[in-house]
Amino acid sequence: MTACVTEQRSGLTRYDEVMMNVWKSARLTLETIKWEHSIFALPFALTGAVLAAGGWPRLPVLGWIVMCMVSARSAAMAFNRLVDARLDAANPRTKMRALAAGKLSAGFVAGFVVVSSAVFVLGAAMLNRLTLELAGPTLLVLLAYSTMKRVTRWSHLVLGLALGIAPSAAWIAVRGSLDWRIAVLSAAVLLWVGGFDVLYACQDFEHDRVAGLKSVPQAFGLDAAFWIARAMHVGMVCLLVWLVRLFALAGLAWTGVAVVAALLLYEHSIVSPRDLRRMNAAFFTLNGVISVVFFGFVAADVLLQK
Repeated sequence: MTACVTEQRSGLTRYDEVMMNVWKSARLTLETIKWEHSIFALPFALTGAVLAAGGWPRLPVLGWIVMCMVSARSAAMAFNRLVDARLDAANPRTKMRALAAGKLSAGFVAGFVVVSSAVFVLGAAMLNRLTLELAGPTLLVLLAYSTMKRVTRWSHLVLGLALGIAPSAAWIAVRGSLDWRIAVLSAAVLLWVGGFDVLYACQDFEHDRVAGLKSVPQAFGLDAAFWIARAMHVGMVCLLVWLVRLFALAGLAWTGVAVVAALLLYEHSIVSPRDLRRMNAAFFTLNGVISVVFFGFVAADVLLQK
């Protein structure tokens, strides 16, 4: 009897240890993919949903859109960490990432990619037929970015496309069809993301050259890379102006565009080819603010016009 109780306790202990290890690995995975930065594209997706609905979409639709956004980005980021583990380990800036540092196993991260992808497909299936049909091609674009640095210097635009899909996907989630006007917002997000990824890649200028990876900074130099990023962000603002006109939005939306332009100008003022120290502030903090601010002004404009 005593042996049986001891064995049961031992079983519980082993189970607890397994669960603790799974939880620790899941927490490390979420930290390494920076899942909280889903805020970059999510507000633009919600902007697409609000424009499609002419107000707030139905709550279940909104919930599935959010679930699809977070799970798709989680799958893409975890896949990126998996594919780049060897490169991250050789890069002084990224060598302490959990997978590169050996704190996570490749098998666990691969499983996380599969589960996140399955959750994304489930969410797409719960929305409508077209979102389900497009779930596979969307995942292909999201995962393909991780290999693009080995193929083309314009990999930044592939990342931009991966996030730029979000507003159009949200429109389809609400309407079940695509309106070309929302593609203008997708193009704006593409240029926005592409521009700040060009800036972010400046930090890895030397590493990319040694590792044989392709990027705009590596191909053209830091000074030219900054001008290319500026041109992309000017293009983004122009597209946002066009979007506001296409949807006949009013003063609040125009204010949102002006604030986005001011924030982008400030972002470019705090970093330079010879001073990258504030890159994280420009990349993470300001870009999160930009997406939230634009969504807030456009949503308020649409709701007030109802």
